[in-house]
Amino acid sequence: MTNDIDLHVGKRLRRRRRLLGLTQQTLAEHVGIRFQQIQKYECGANRVSAARLFELSEALSVPIQYFYEGLSETDHISGETDPDVIAPDVLSRKETMDLVRAYYNMAEAPRKHFLDLAKSLEGATKPSLRLVAQ
Repeated sequence: MTNDIDLHVGKRLRRRRRLLGLTQQTLAEHVGIRFQQIQKYECGANRVSAARLFELSEALSVPIQYFYEGLSETDHISGETDPDVIAPDVLSRKETMDLVRAYYNMAEAPRKHFLDLAKSLEGATKPSLRLVAQ
């Protein structure tokens, strides 16, 4: 049976793997398991053991706490939204990852212009479309 914490850990695992541009197969090989197990971890179907979480954190170059960020009771209970906080699922979207990779492949001058353009367009979006934590 799926647990909210297992789902959260799985989403964080998927987000970091995608951010690094790794396939499930590549990550699985790095920690000595099959890619199907990575799939099960990412969807929360299987619980990640402490030992495996340590191996995954090493393979993904993050501290173990990374997998638990955003789980504190205050994050869920307060209900307040901070406009500077990105919704948790944004970084797991392919579109976001493509944008980040393209951005960092630009030279410094075009990257600065692109960032200035994006910031100038930010105010033009409808408030209901802003990507903030829920």
